[in-house]
Amino acid sequence: MDDLIEIWTEKYRPKKLEEVAGQDNITNRLSAFVKEKTLPNILFAGSAGIGKTTCAIALAKELYGDMWHRNFMETNASDERGISVVRTTIKDFARVKPFGAAFKIVFLDECDALTPEAQQALRRTMEKYTRTTRFILSCNYSSKLIPPIQSRCAIFRFKPLEDADVKKSIEKIVKNEGLEITDKGMNAILLVAEGDMRRAVNTLQSVAITAKKITDEDVYSVAASLRPDEVKDILNLALNKQFIEARKKLADVMLVRGLSGLDVIKGIHRELLDLDIDERKKAILIDKLGEYEFRIVEGGTEDLQMEAFLAQVSTL
Repeated sequence: MDDLIEIWTEKYRPKKLEEVAGQDNITNRLSAFVKEKTLPNILFAGSAGIGKTTCAIALAKELYGDMWHRNFMETNASDERGISVVRTTIKDFARVKPFGAAFKIVFLDECDALTPEAQQALRRTMEKYTRTTRFILSCNYSSKLIPPIQSRCAIFRFKPLEDADVKKSIEKIVKNEGLEITDKGMNAILLVAEGDMRRAVNTLQSVAITAKKITDEDVYSVAASLRPDEVKDILNLALNKQFIEARKKLADVMLVRGLSGLDVIKGIHRELLDLDIDERKKAILIDKLGEYEFRIVEGGTEDLQMEAFLAQVSTL
């Protein structure tokens, strides 16, 4: 049980660029920079859990070796998103001469959370310290960054990981930790993760705390996610005009699993296109699903909004 205290996402984080899963095109280009001992300012863009931070740290380790900590600073813009973080923390690090290297690296994670004023200050800092410092910016949405910052960076767009890449990593962890996983349990982790390696590994560790055998039931319970068959049962009941039954089943699942309305909408969206109904009805349901997601995000009561969605399904 002592091994479980260590966070597996850190324990099994790749140490080298060549070990990063599913981003071969990007890691090959970054390895070329390492070989030439040079680096432009870089922008990593893509969804969560697909290797952006891992690539930045691995790049620093390969460039600087054992001294990487002295020439690498990581900061998260979602913690401090104002102009002060650029004027103090980042600038103080950037102005100091690199230790045994041509340049240092500032890794700014979630930089799309920076305010417009902070982004302008960052642009000026990138210009001023270009001789001693390189910036690696990481974000989910590059469109939220001002154009002057984007134009100063080589942009690397990370893709969601393929199920085969996630599965290979999960199998390695399962073997190393002495666990057993069923085929349905593996498929459940892949379904819940949706290409997010961090979520896949965190889900696996959460289940492994209480069971050495990983099953699909445990995965869906821990991940607060609807099972595909449950989604189809609820939607089919509603489509067959059994609104009360559909409402009761959905309420039971939400109560037992502690699911939010957004969790339910995500699960329904995932299975909707595979329903055995005509294309027109699918299009209508997708449109309604988007509407009720917006209502919940804007503060609507989740139970009521989900019941209203099922009522819409029942009228088709």
